[in-house]
Amino acid sequence: MKLKVKISGPKVHDVGYRVFLLKNAMNLGLPGLSAYNWEEDGQQEVIALVEGDDARIKAFLQAVEKKRPELADVSRVTFEDYEGDVGRTIEVAMLCSFVQLDKAIPLLLDMRDDLKEMKSDIKAVRKNTDIIPQISEDIKAVRKTSGETLDEIKGLREDIQPGYAMQFRKMQEDVRAIKDRQGMA
Repeated sequence: MKLKVKISGPKVHDVGYRVFLLKNAMNLGLPGLSAYNWEEDGQQEVIALVEGDDARIKAFLQAVEKKRPELADVSRVTFEDYEGDVGRTIEVAMLCSFVQLDKAIPLLLDMRDDLKEMKSDIKAVRKNTDIIPQISEDIKAVRKTSGETLDEIKGLREDIQPGYAMQFRKMQEDVRAIKDRQGMA
């Protein structure tokens, strides 16, 4: 049995439809599958030509009607008998591999270039880390003297506090004297 399957919609190209069809055909052991992108009246289409026994073709059609690639936007799926040649499923597998590699290679090259740039940035940062040992030594020096500095501040506070206490006592005496003169004691 041979069939032509037409999948139409606003987004059926570049969503993995041919790989999806190939996976289903291979899972069912269909000997014949050809799949290609097409455009008809401004509408995207994926055309699949399938060949195999009736039971496997029926299972393939059920899978195509019920499932689809996640990013696909399908308007309709149609089936019709087909009398022409159908390629071997393995040929579509090879073609899909090459198509995917063709898409992946530019991305991989960009990633390689990005990694080179990142390595260069890391080297620049490492060069600038020569100052870190000096900062570390400065921090150690501050830590060594911080105890002495705190002791000095405490000593100053103790020196100041007695003076405040004397001034406060003197003010209290002056306030009492004023109250006594005024008869407010």
